[in-house]
Amino acid sequence: MGWAQFGDRLATDVVEVRHDVDGLGAGFWALVVSFEGEITAVRFATVRHAPTPASDTPWVPVAGEWTTSLDRAAYVAAVSDVRERIAAGTVYQVNICRVMSCPLPEAADLDGLGLLLAQGNPAPYAARLALPEAGLDIVCASPEAYLLRRGGHLVSRPIKGTAAIAEQMLPKDHAENVMIVDLVRNDLSHVCRPGTIRVDRLCAVEQHPGLVHLVSDVSGDLRRDATWADILAASFPPGSVSGAPKSTALQAISDLEPVPRGPYCGAIGWVDGDAGEAALAVGIRTFWAERDTVGRRWLRFGAGSGITWASDPQAEWEETELKAARLVGLASGTVHAGPGTIDDDRRDLAHAERRL
Repeated sequence: MGWAQFGDRLATDVVEVRHDVDGLGAGFWALVVSFEGEITAVRFATVRHAPTPASDTPWVPVAGEWTTSLDRAAYVAAVSDVRERIAAGTVYQVNICRVMSCPLPEAADLDGLGLLLAQGNPAPYAARLALPEAGLDIVCASPEAYLLRRGGHLVSRPIKGTAAIAEQMLPKDHAENVMIVDLVRNDLSHVCRPGTIRVDRLCAVEQHPGLVHLVSDVSGDLRRDATWADILAASFPPGSVSGAPKSTALQAISDLEPVPRGPYCGAIGWVDGDAGEAALAVGIRTFWAERDTVGRRWLRFGAGSGITWASDPQAEWEETELKAARLVGLASGTVHAGPGTIDDDRRDLAHAERRL
């Protein structure tokens, strides 16, 4: 039987799998929404506070070459295309992502990878979903909260702005964060009571393994009649991984990204309908296993960057490398769970990665 771990919450004994959010008003659920909007909700009979179960099969580093849906030249071209759209006035910011893939042996068990990431890349919204009955095999090390709910109070914590150290943050990073904060404020206003939307924190520097981010907190008080379907319709996909305005940003993503993102950049987390609480992460820093059309098994990982008029195309590619370096290195065995250095992580990634 499948199970899911969110921090110290261990959920077992699957009783229901749905592909909508109509049942989230009662029971404890794992919820995964792909970036493309496909919903998988899994209800459990048992939830308790417990450490992640030990894996019977330690993680064996993947040995194949990593490929990428957009290589450096294609990614740089996509960034240049977005800048042209900004110059034309159709969009202000677009998040452009690439999906990395490596062959995954049939016997490989992601439980060991989850334990390795917990040690080598701890994250506030870490999760492991081992749910074959729902087709989910995910290890998430996300630092970003898409939606946190406590009763009628809703909080979103968008991340925009990434650098190796705080001193390397650029004015572009701050402008991008403020732009997405405005978008999130607008999203939440559709389901929150008038006058309750607040920016509780703006462009705070947060340290995470191997890099720093700018993080803002936007909150509001839900309307009494707001359902989970309403909340997702108003705010999904997360603004930090789509762009602004969201409609034209999503069109640019559809035009420029050659493969679906899947759970990457979607929502991954839990909903406790009985307690009226939830914690949904943005599905970044996330590995997932899936099969292709001919049955081959792959380990996937996504990385992206927010593009504005001030973006330098080569620097945006380097940002995706920075975001991927440590985690892909851990999965490949080229980065140890200790602190290491940024330059070592990025050099290892460059060595491991190849074009499609």
